[in-house]
Amino acid sequence: MTRIVIFSGNTGWHEERLQRAFAGRGVETAVISLTDCVLTAGARAGVAIPGIDDTLPDACFVRAIPDGSFEQVTFRLDVLHALEECGVPVCNPARAIERTVDKGMTSFLLARAGIATPPTWVIESEADARRRVTQELSAGRRLVAKPLFGNCGRGLVLIDAPEQLPPAPQMEGVWYLQQFVERPPGPNRDWRVFVIGGRAVAAMERVSAHWITNRARGAQCVPAILDDDLRALAEAAAKTLGTHYTGVDIIRDAAGRLLVLEVNGVPAWRGLQSVHDADIAALLADDLLRRLPRRRSSIGN
Repeated sequence: MTRIVIFSGNTGWHEERLQRAFAGRGVETAVISLTDCVLTAGARAGVAIPGIDDTLPDACFVRAIPDGSFEQVTFRLDVLHALEECGVPVCNPARAIERTVDKGMTSFLLARAGIATPPTWVIESEADARRRVTQELSAGRRLVAKPLFGNCGRGLVLIDAPEQLPPAPQMEGVWYLQQFVERPPGPNRDWRVFVIGGRAVAAMERVSAHWITNRARGAQCVPAILDDDLRALAEAAAKTLGTHYTGVDIIRDAAGRLLVLEVNGVPAWRGLQSVHDADIAALLADDLLRRLPRRRSSIGN
């Protein structure tokens, strides 16, 4: 029987949906934390995954990577890299997760590919960060400071005065500064477009009275029409970052232009599922099963 490992720190709504989808396709699954895996080097170099005996799974789905120290997170990504080296399909691949979890690299790659995204600066020098803030504010442009590694809208600071630049400890010594996107009049809105296997499959609008429109911060999720412009921009962003599945955050500015804000390498989809008829977990399961190799790899091979 085909065996899929779902990497997550716990079994919740998303994991249960995935397990149900795989079970409906005759696939055995196990929810396992990356913290419990072991890398081995020597005569039998490989990856030991609890409950999988001496063989590797047919594929792995990364639902969540637990927080930890720099060394711990590096090790957890190493496990994903190692599995790929052993021929196990991993969704999302470690490199895609590394690129998307790092907002600075995401912005760099989007801009380099010619994908519309707000001007952004990633700066380690506090003096340089202050100069950039002063320059942008003098030109009438507000900035948003974001944690380089962060999610769910946590830690965002709107800067419309020089003294609002967050201190170094709050930013872990690196300032990610992005031009604030002035929206059209009315409630604050943006889109989350879900892309699976290179194809945009669903979209929702997030509407809020606050400038931060994350669902986790209280924004309302409403159905959205996935038009050609949203579809093309989201699919281009997903391709650029190398994701197998992703949630692409897109915003429209006051001039009517669509801009990519973020590309999420380990996205949740509960809010999207609440306003969409398609079974997102089923689509994810089908995409991963299409990536299976012809035969299973073993530890040491």
